[in-house]
Amino acid sequence: MDSAAASASPVLAAEAAQRPPHMAALVLARGGSKGIPRKNIKRLAGLPLIGWVLRAAIDSKVFQSVWVSTDHDEIEKVAKEFGAQVHRRSAKVSKDSSTSLEAIQEFLCRHNEVDIIGNIQATSPCLHPDDLIKVAKMIREDGYDSVFSVVRRHLFRWSEIKKGVNEVTIPQNLNPAKRPRRQDWVGELYENGSFYFAKKDLIEKGYLQGGKMTYYEMRAEHSVDIDVDIDWPIAEQRVLRYGYFGKELKEVKLLVCSIAVCLTNGHNNGCLSEDQKEIISDDNRGADGIALLKERGVQVRRISEEDCSKMTQRQVVENWRNEMSLSWREVAYLGYEESDVDCLKEAGMSGVPADACAAAQKAAGYICKSNGGCGAIQEFAKYILPLMKTVNL
Repeated sequence: MDSAAASASPVLAAEAAQRPPHMAALVLARGGSKGIPRKNIKRLAGLPLIGWVLRAAIDSKVFQSVWVSTDHDEIEKVAKEFGAQVHRRSAKVSKDSSTSLEAIQEFLCRHNEVDIIGNIQATSPCLHPDDLIKVAKMIREDGYDSVFSVVRRHLFRWSEIKKGVNEVTIPQNLNPAKRPRRQDWVGELYENGSFYFAKKDLIEKGYLQGGKMTYYEMRAEHSVDIDVDIDWPIAEQRVLRYGYFGKELKEVKLLVCSIAVCLTNGHNNGCLSEDQKEIISDDNRGADGIALLKERGVQVRRISEEDCSKMTQRQVVENWRNEMSLSWREVAYLGYEESDVDCLKEAGMSGVPADACAAAQKAAGYICKSNGGCGAIQEFAKYILPLMKTVNL
């Protein structure tokens, strides 16, 4: 080593010692899944499953970097669309028998800048940024080496009897003669698998939990695990009610639809009024999404070709907001094209049809199963309704 390099080394070491520890979020998303094919990117309540936790991790702003470790091209694409960096894991740690610890250790070998790993499970779509913010503080400020998530359960446990054995079962955590009421029993803590935070040196020794160790108790309604809640429709309802949607929601007062959503392939599809501006119900029973929104006092409007010839979509919505004295958080927006992106990003609730352009899909909070002009408006309206109920709880 020459004299210049020798003198520089202590300086670099001192700078490294002074910088805050690099905390990285790492989501493990292998392409294979025994239970549900391509589970990590299967759509759940309008988003790829992995998108829910990536949104929470990025919006928490506690990580210097957010990563997805995968061996799958399509998962890599989705991860990048949600703003994450991608670590292409090796075949060695992509087997059915590979452990999470092995995949994390490989990641750390290639990323020496990382000091703390927040291993977030893709299968926990009700994770909220507030949880991650509190756990980051526990590691950075309170001095814990590892923190993992738990949920409180009120379940009575009994000893298992092997098949063919004539034995009696024994209570494990209760006295049957004095069964407590739920409100009189604090319950027990169980790992819920949502996340595991640990310092680098601990992981390198082969532990995700150890050292000065503690748990973080999550709210029961946020403790949704797709590995357990295999019934996808039930999981979707849990996420629609308790998931994190990117910003604080307010009661929606105005639903705005881009013209392209209504007139895909040049057809009206029976959802526009005679003046081609207002969106009307196309279900005589009055039980469709648009009708229900209108019953709640929500105005439903379409941006027309005439509007777009004079101003941008954002300017049109700004005029309507001012007219109705609304904030952007009280606006729901259904877009389709790149020109809708600004409105999709600003709106309190945003969605796009399944065939919308890539830029619009990336900006939206919900991606419909239906194409534009083929039921997307009704689908988005029905998506909005349970969220509005959540706001009013």
